[in-house]
Amino acid sequence: MLYHFWKMEGLGNDYLYIHTKSDLIINLKEKIKQISSLHYGVGSDGVIFIEESSKADFYMRMFNRDGSEGKMCGNGIRCVAKFVYENGLTNKTNITIETLSGIKELSLEIKNDIVINVTVNMGKASLSLTDLPINLEKETEMINYPFKFNDNIYYFTAVSLGNPHLVCFLDSIENLDVNAIGLDFHQALTFLNDQVNIEFVKVINKEHIQMRVYERGSKETMACGTGACASVVAGYINGYTNNHVRVSLLGGDLDIIYQADQSVLMKGPARKVFEGQIEL
Repeated sequence: MLYHFWKMEGLGNDYLYIHTKSDLIINLKEKIKQISSLHYGVGSDGVIFIEESSKADFYMRMFNRDGSEGKMCGNGIRCVAKFVYENGLTNKTNITIETLSGIKELSLEIKNDIVINVTVNMGKASLSLTDLPINLEKETEMINYPFKFNDNIYYFTAVSLGNPHLVCFLDSIENLDVNAIGLDFHQALTFLNDQVNIEFVKVINKEHIQMRVYERGSKETMACGTGACASVVAGYINGYTNNHVRVSLLGGDLDIIYQADQSVLMKGPARKVFEGQIEL
């Protein structure tokens, strides 16, 4: 059957967006891998399905390039908001979207009937290791935790925003081979029970950081919304940044606020690339 899709990107983090019913998503792992392939498909970081929800305005399911399902995508959820508004599925500028990491509240900035920016309440950040696939004996949190690798000491702070993140602050990230070191870390970090997203962060000043990301299931991507939020949380609790920070990623900038109640607001753009039909 043919399904209509939009290809969209949030700071270069690109997915195919398909509005469908939940019974479609059965054994689609290999199909998603093919769709996401640069040479054999459309080329994307994955596929996001938009479904009906009994708890919110919409339900978002996000699949990585390798076919694995993720709990949440910060850049993706902004694009979902643009998709549903501009396709006439809603006329509201404040909506709720159900995800595997909970219900998120979104506020849409509209100009000439086009969604320009979206602010997402990403929910509360968690530092508890019970919310992360990390096993450290006698430790309940992982803040500035040292790990020796290839004769260097790297310091990790673990943050969950639905997706698990390890944030590592470095003096320089411009020439970092993120794919190689991200894979090496996954193989070397003995405290990991499962894959995580790894953020490599350079502090410019208290209100500005640069970030690159190794995303589980996709390798390095142009941007990661939950990773940007996790990096600001890690920066704040380690004393490197304020609570309101501009995060510069390969694909552009996000505006992140870590609030007093530990919830995180993320504001950024969403852009349609093209639309078409695909057989599923």
